[in-house]
Amino acid sequence: MLAPLRHAAFRYLAAGRLVNMLGNGVAPIALAFAVLDLTGSVRDLGLVVGARSLMNVLFVLFGGLVADRLPRRVVLVGSNLLGALTQAVVAALVLTGTATIPLLLLLSAANGIVSALAQPASAAATPQTVPSELIQPANVIIRLGMNVGMIGGAALGGLLVAAVGTGWGLALDAVTFAIAAVAFAGVRVAAPQTQSTRTGLVADLREGWTEFTARTWVWVVVLGFMILNAVLAGGVNVLGPAVADETIGRSAWGIVLAAETAGMVIGGLIALRIRVRRLLLLGVACMFVESFLLLGLALAPTIVVLVAAGAAIGIAVEQFAVAWHTSIAQNIPADRLARVYSYDMLGSFVAIPFGQMAVGPVAAAIGTRDTLLILATLVVLSVLGMLASRDVRRLQAVAPARSVDAAQSESANGGLGDAPGAIPAELAPRA
Repeated sequence: MLAPLRHAAFRYLAAGRLVNMLGNGVAPIALAFAVLDLTGSVRDLGLVVGARSLMNVLFVLFGGLVADRLPRRVVLVGSNLLGALTQAVVAALVLTGTATIPLLLLLSAANGIVSALAQPASAAATPQTVPSELIQPANVIIRLGMNVGMIGGAALGGLLVAAVGTGWGLALDAVTFAIAAVAFAGVRVAAPQTQSTRTGLVADLREGWTEFTARTWVWVVVLGFMILNAVLAGGVNVLGPAVADETIGRSAWGIVLAAETAGMVIGGLIALRIRVRRLLLLGVACMFVESFLLLGLALAPTIVVLVAAGAAIGIAVEQFAVAWHTSIAQNIPADRLARVYSYDMLGSFVAIPFGQMAVGPVAAAIGTRDTLLILATLVVLSVLGMLASRDVRRLQAVAPARSVDAAQSESANGGLGDAPGAIPAELAPRA
């Protein structure tokens, strides 16, 4: 398990990603409450958060293109320095009282583009830092570090916002970007080789699309998570801080988000021991749990209820992550796997900005409580829709002992390989 740490490039990569996730745990909490302090408008919060998500989704394919043509170290260092700059400007605006919604929208969009450039490069760098026989333990270490970073970041973010204000939380995020850039400078790996006879972009995209649509269970699950992720992004990331501000407090909201990430750690350990034939059926069924936090925010916004709901969601998400990556890895040809994952990511996350931007006006029109109840209902309906597919229910995993290990390795590798049910931390303060 610790053998990958013998390789210097991997140590730098693991350290950089851990620090990145620490900052990503702090930033969404600080930004959310900074907007609420500025205008008190959930609608404005949805617009600011949604602008970042929209740019992230729009530019992630371009990020993959850049990562395949430039040295990964250059992309990682450059994107993190740009991230440090954008967040430092946001922090300065908030601390000096000169922040405005238009400025925050612009800077949030810029940060989303920067994040889109970094994601594919960080995911693709892992196999280059260790020998092939150490890729699985390397991914496990990366995943554990990211979860620890998210736990610490979410808890620290809540405490910082409550104790010293939102501006200092954003300043800390800028510092973590800078520290990560220094760490990534040590990731000295070979530059990707360019192919002079590379097929056209349109032809590659068409081939990937054909592979993506050839299996009903693939596009059914991605379609289900298009709805589910939009619902969760609006309900948890926009309405969640607003409800917490009026009930459990800002520091407690950070603990709720940290509990969810802690649940993911526990869920990963559980998933290692699960041996079932219809693994995808189990993973999709676990997604009913995603409604728990929305129901808790609507009906019983207490620290005990919300922490328990967050932990349960974390455990459930890991079961789905293992099931999804196992199914994809066993059924998609290796030479087309990345393109299928790219369509998976686009389909799963493309509606997130809409969910974040639309939930504020809806809550203003019908009330926050009723909006949260409607969103919880949509979660249940989206899961039922996926389970209605015979292909989803009957798909069988091959060689369970091997496939679960493979899936755990895949789910540890972020970027284009993220499961549809797990909203990336670059997009949201969740999985």
